[in-house]
Amino acid sequence: MEDIQITSELIEQLIEISKDAGKAIMEVYNSNFGHQIKEDLSPLTKADTLSNNIICEKLKVITPDMPILSEENSDIPFNIRSSWEQYWLIDPLDGTKEFIKKNGEFTVNIALIENNTPIFGIIHLPVTNETYWGSSTKGSFYIKGNNHKTKLCVENKIRSQVRIVASRSHPSKMLDTLLEEIGEYKIITKGSSLKFCLIAKGQADIYPRLGPTSEWDIAAGHAIVKFAGGSLLTIDRKSMQYNLTENNLNPYFVVASREDLALNAISLIT
Repeated sequence: MEDIQITSELIEQLIEISKDAGKAIMEVYNSNFGHQIKEDLSPLTKADTLSNNIICEKLKVITPDMPILSEENSDIPFNIRSSWEQYWLIDPLDGTKEFIKKNGEFTVNIALIENNTPIFGIIHLPVTNETYWGSSTKGSFYIKGNNHKTKLCVENKIRSQVRIVASRSHPSKMLDTLLEEIGEYKIITKGSSLKFCLIAKGQADIYPRLGPTSEWDIAAGHAIVKFAGGSLLTIDRKSMQYNLTENNLNPYFVVASREDLALNAISLIT
């Protein structure tokens, strides 16, 4: 199997795939499921399944020989997928709690993993039709609708008040400890993988994730931050690696605009 090359044509195809998945999600999101969601999760399941099917079917058309690991089909035996050198890693609907709350902060995430590290990632925000993507060959970019793309670059300026982005729906005692130690800060709450986007866009400095996540939750965001000049380190100060465990769970980690910020945050909690 030949490795995929990240060309401009492939990126355009992936943007369209993420948008198509987003449109399918929005059809469910805009339906009147308010009462039903309290009784069962079928609208959420429908949106998740529709998005997953669209992404997987279209990826199989443009890259027919490339394996796909998705949150929705994560039961592929480890002894099979551990031999993959390249594969797609997707989360068809990231931010399920935000979807249920109808606050708009949910995303479609698609990443390409090569030798256990992301070389491409795309995050699409269906509600606002915004798309973020990052590539090892081209850097990271942001597109609103059909407008021209904007180059993304992390904020490298040293600030007296650190801008920390945190989960809207997943509080953490370790995060509370970090906040006590870090000094002057401003807290920003966001759902789903949008926290990575704020770092890549220069609108936040640190995103500590000191709670459980799966690989498909973070791979696309990891790529976007990395290729915008940022850093993601596990709390044992290592680069994040993918597809090395049976359960697809990540160690706790810190994302930051600069590696020294990540290392400093880690030193305050370990």
